Amino acid sequence: MNLRINDPQFADRVRDSFGRQNAMQLIQATMPLIEAGCTEIHLPHWTGVEQQHGFVHGGVVGMIADSAAGYAAMTVVPASASVLTVEYKMNLAAPADGEKLIARGKVVRPGKTLIVTQAEVFAVSGEKETLCALMQQTIMVMHGKSEK
Repeated sequence: MNLRINDPQFADRVRDSFGRQNAMQLIQATMPLIEAGCTEIHLPHWTGVEQQHGFVHGGVVGMIADSAAGYAAMTVVPASASVLTVEYKMNLAAPADGEKLIARGKVVRPGKTLIVTQAEVFAVSGEKETLCALMQQTIMVMHGKSEK
């Protein structure tokens, strides 16, 4: 997809925003990949994010999927705008069980007001990646409204 880049400094803006997101710090998530229209969030599997069966909790899987896709959307908006999730639907396809999770967010359809995104979340064990969640999301572009 040929994306129109509205802010050449998008990667710095996304990185700064992610650094201010306390929820991602709380769960020990990192964002090693920021490109036009896509981002990745990595989450180590540790006891603080587990549910009662030892898998990463579905709510935590949703957190990283939401943020990865939301930040992918942020890469295509002007510097004077911010983004906000207004809806997402997620399918949990397999237990989130592995050494770490990787959420890959991407822009499916950019728009001036609404952006459609998608995220896939993979459980990683060694070199093997298993799809554990698939999410589709709608993002609202908030023109002229910066983050706190």
